[in-house]
Amino acid sequence: INSSSVCDLLWDIALLHPGRKIKIVLDNAAYQRCHLVQEFAKELGIELVFLPSYSPNLNLIERYWKFVKKKCLYNRYYENFESFCAAIENGVRQGTKQYHAELKTLMTMQFQSFENVQSLPV
Repeated sequence: INSSSVCDLLWDIALLHPGRKIKIVLDNAAYQRCHLVQEFAKELGIELVFLPSYSPNLNLIERYWKFVKKKCLYNRYYENFESFCAAIENGVRQGTKQYHAELKTLMTMQFQSFENVQSLPV
């Protein structure tokens, strides 16, 4: 992923939703915040909203990764790198079945509200 691929994504989104107001929430990756991406979004009429620095509570993948680490890695010893990777893969594959109830409460769309967030004008 780089700034060009982000611009490609913005283009695809704009093509899928012509004439609609588009607002995209992004984390603070440098390739998303760069001038190229911001200017291209502005040209397309897409508003970019950046999450506050280090805000895992607002990013579902961060919640999920923390959960996987807790279930697969915490207080565990793996003899080699292969078994370490296998534990993570197994946790991801089996997690939705084995930990369905826990994940259902964790992976919700209930987020804190955005206040004083920097966004680019359209």
